[in-house]
Amino acid sequence: MRVVMFGYQTWGHRTLQALLDSEHDVVLVVTHPKSEHAYEKIWSDSVADLAEEHGVPVLIRNRPDDDELFQRLKEADPDIIVANNWRTWIPPRIFDLPRRGTLNVHDSLLPKYAGFSPLIWALINGEPEVGVTAHMMNDELDAGDIVRQEAVPVGPADTATDLFHKTVDLIAPVTIGALDLIASGQTEFTKQDRSQASFFHKRSIEDIRIDWTWPAEDLERLVRAQSEPYPSTYAFHKGKRLEILAAVVSQGRYGGTPGRIFYREGDGVVIVAGADARTGRNHGLAITRVRTEDGHEMAATEYFTSMGGYLTSRP
Repeated sequence: MRVVMFGYQTWGHRTLQALLDSEHDVVLVVTHPKSEHAYEKIWSDSVADLAEEHGVPVLIRNRPDDDELFQRLKEADPDIIVANNWRTWIPPRIFDLPRRGTLNVHDSLLPKYAGFSPLIWALINGEPEVGVTAHMMNDELDAGDIVRQEAVPVGPADTATDLFHKTVDLIAPVTIGALDLIASGQTEFTKQDRSQASFFHKRSIEDIRIDWTWPAEDLERLVRAQSEPYPSTYAFHKGKRLEILAAVVSQGRYGGTPGRIFYREGDGVVIVAGADARTGRNHGLAITRVRTEDGHEMAATEYFTSMGGYLTSRP
């Protein structure tokens, strides 16, 4: 098939590479300009550079809503558009233009975790598995019929970075597998159960600020979800920002006021957390590594030279 690709960052780069390695013909690529946004500088392999290396025409757009772009798409005469990590709305006149429609590739197990940062949100929320879904695009966000979907389990110590590497390797088989079904003439695919749909927003600085009233199990997942190269979770100690780089749920139970710097346990320092509403248990968060406001990284046992005092959510 003749394919136009819309994509950005490493997700788009992997998609384009899979298309270039396939029997399909990539006739045009549309991608976003480089960004200085903290999250968009992560996994930032250039779609434009890859396309140019292979002699594929490239258009750079923030939004695909201008007449020049629409005319170029018509001239490209695509059988299908393939999109992955396109960051703005694609209007119906574009996604309905190709003979076979538009295939969107999304890094979640739709209908759950439509929208942004699905891996991070899934890890924070304790999902047992994550994955990649290829679905036909319609006028509702990430809601079209599912063509192909693959899942991988979330391990007990997995970080968001681990899950990125697990799922990015699914992009090629999911994308090309879906295209093979479409090229074979199949037109009926799996309807999404919209009663199971969930939508999540972009991550921001507020989303990585630690709230010590959360149960320790939830805080531990938050720390893993904000693993390098993502911005780390943080709290404040004596008015100065302190990044929490690694932590585990304490073995013992520790009651008291959330945020209290309480006890050395193993390689960590236990901070009192909120009680788990499901179990009533009050485990703490045993912090093992931190980074100070001036960028100095160290073991928590080295940083906390004495017990007592509090970690707070604000200075």
